[in-house]
Formats: sequence, structure tokens, C-alpha cells
Amino acid sequence: EVTGGQDTVGVRVPSHPVALALLRAFDGGLAAPSANRFGRISPTTAAHVQEELGERVAMILDGGACEVGIESTILDFSRDVPEILRPGAISPEDIARVIGRRPRVRGEVEPAPSADAAVAPLAPRVSGALAAHYAPRTPLRLVEPALLAEEAAALAGEGSRVAVLAHSIPDPQDGRLTWRSLPAEPAAYAQGLYASLRALDAVGADFILIEALPGGPGWRAVADRLGRAAVGSGGGDA
Repeated sequence: EVTGGQDTVGVRVPSHPVALALLRAFDGGLAAPSANRFGRISPTTAAHVQEELGERVAMILDGGACEVGIESTILDFSRDVPEILRPGAISPEDIARVIGRRPRVRGEVEPAPSADAAVAPLAPRVSGALAAHYAPRTPLRLVEPALLAEEAAALAGEGSRVAVLAHSIPDPQDGRLTWRSLPAEPAAYAQGLYASLRALDAVGADFILIEALPGGPGWRAVADRLGRAAVGSGGGDA
């Protein structure tokens, strides 16, 4: 069973030379689960896979850190209007240039996940479609840039251990906080997102605060992942 109970199947061809070499070695298709436990932060290095799965797997192929950093775009061609079921680095505009029409984007007709959202009651059509996914064990909040430093300081003042992910690190730093930064550019931010979430999840903080993202279509895929991470965060060990 490779359809997940659906009447469709997703097919993709990786671009990484190690993955392509693996497929060529046995000249066939491959059906396999993701290299992380359900709902957890996706791995982007072989070390992340080892941390996540340990002795559950017999071997790990190390092709270096992921170049894109987030999961692929999933495009549904089974209906009259092509639809993006999961946003990724390949944008609707990229797809339109190839197929001659702009695909529908699920987030444009359905509410995006929020920290108050409930897990969808029905089986998702694609991987990563649950409202809660890609989540750290530490409770995670998305905070507007103008309020980030104030909220972090307030939590620290109450005795909480706080980790912060922002576009820049203030100077001087508040010594009560653990800071990590990612560029204010969508592709570079996406590349480092999961590694940063894993690093902040490992510091033993009571809260992770993340600077809310800028608007615009270039941030659609990253915003999708962070929204689901916020919903699913704080679950502890699986």
C-alpha cells in the first residue's frame, strides 16, 4: 500500500546526486517514509536523522545538508484545475511558466493554520497537511517584530528560559535569552529553518519565540511550516 488510503499517488524525482545514484543502483522506484518521526521537525542533515531515528534504521546515506531546507512543493494534477497541496520552493509562478496556467493554491482558498487551529479530523491528502506538524517539543510562539524583544524580556523576567529566532541578534544581548538568527530572505531562511528549530529545541528553554515573517508570496512555504510548528509544539517526547 503506497497510496495512504487515497485514490492518488505522488511521484517525484530527486535532484540530489546521491539520491539519484541510489535509484539508479537498483533501477526502480522507492516507496519509503520520511526520515523523522510523525509530526516532528524534519531533518536536513544526516546527523538530524541519527538523532531522530537512531537504531530504528540500519543505514543512513549522507549527502550533506539539504540545499532547500523545507519539503517539496506538491502539485495535484488529478482534477480539472491543478492545485498546490503543499507549498515549497517551487512557486505557483514557477509552475505557471511550465504548464501555461497558474495552479490554485490551497492556502488562498482555505484559512492558513494558526496557533489556535485544531488538528484536521480527516486523513490528509498529502504529507505535512495536518494543522500540527514540523513541531519542536518546546512551546513555540510567533511574535510580531515590534513586540519580540519586549515579550522575550517579560518571559525571562518571570523566570522562564527563552530561546529566540529572529532576523538579527541585538547588541548588546540580554544574557537571559538564547538567540539565533536567520536571513530576512525567503530561500536562505528556509534553508536554515529546521536546523535552527532543532538547535533551539535542544537548549532546554521553556519557550521558543520566533519573529513573525514578512508578508508576500515568497514567504508562503516558510509561513506554512512555522504555522504548523506553532500548532504542534510543546508535545514533549514522542
